Amino acid sequence: MTEITLLDGGMGQELIHRTPDDAPTPLWSTQVMVNLPGLVAQVHRDFADAGATVATTNTYAIHRDRVKDTPLEARFNDLYTMALAEARLSKAPRIAGAIGPLGASYRPDLHPPSDEGAALYGDIARMLGPSCDLLLCETVCSVLHAESVLRGATRSGKPVWLSLSVDDTEGTRLRSGEPLADAIPYAQAGADAVLINCSAPEAIPAGLEILANAGLPYGAYANGFEQISEGFLGDKPTVDTLQSRRDFTPEAYADHVMGWVDQGATIVGGCCEVSPAHIAEIAARLRAGAIRSSKGPIRCPISPPTPALSLSVVASSAVRWPIT
Repeated sequence: MTEITLLDGGMGQELIHRTPDDAPTPLWSTQVMVNLPGLVAQVHRDFADAGATVATTNTYAIHRDRVKDTPLEARFNDLYTMALAEARLSKAPRIAGAIGPLGASYRPDLHPPSDEGAALYGDIARMLGPSCDLLLCETVCSVLHAESVLRGATRSGKPVWLSLSVDDTEGTRLRSGEPLADAIPYAQAGADAVLINCSAPEAIPAGLEILANAGLPYGAYANGFEQISEGFLGDKPTVDTLQSRRDFTPEAYADHVMGWVDQGATIVGGCCEVSPAHIAEIAARLRAGAIRSSKGPIRCPISPPTPALSLSVVASSAVRWPIT
């Protein structure tokens, strides 16, 4: 019996879709907690209603370097208080404290030196740790990033999941160009699980083959963008420079996810452009046992998840991976 943890989807993009009259800004997902209190909590609840068993806090972009010289700079601590309070209003069994990259997403060239990064990540981890069940270090694009975020996050005393982002056309390489395998020793030394996130779903199977050798629970959650555009890689990017895929239906995305489960992934969910509808489709397939393995269809009827349990399915490996 393999236990599958179903994560939620993309908070930032979901907030954009629910506030169509507001122009995106570099801090769109953070500012909305000030402008529209309760909207983040509603998104959390919608993902939980869809079947997600983890609520990922809306703290990905809350770093001192991100809010510097903005009206939010003076409210740095308040933003964490708000994000954690909204996450607690979800009905998900567990809360994961999200730690995004320093500098900007997909920009390993902006990452600070190891000691500086570890100290900054450590401050965030100490703020999140007491209110979370685990910390989720997301969109880790380089070996330096992996090393420093793990050094910082492990100071919280909570389980740490390391989520790496790979090249959209070559899933065996980080976005920095370094081999994905080069980050594995750091995961083995400091992480409780290792994942791939915010990458094209087609790139993930090759990456999972590498994660499978780490000796840790592993998984993935992809994004639904056509590609990471040059415009988004500039200073203070906004999401309107990215285009959503037209083929990114809940059914199509669930096909990818079921393939990852067949590869041994035990933690799955979604990143940018993955909505509650996508998560609901994945949950439905897990509950119905609609998973294909090399031996053909496997029927594994299960009941809907309870607050104390993750979704469980029978996988071809027949190995139980408890995720705590």
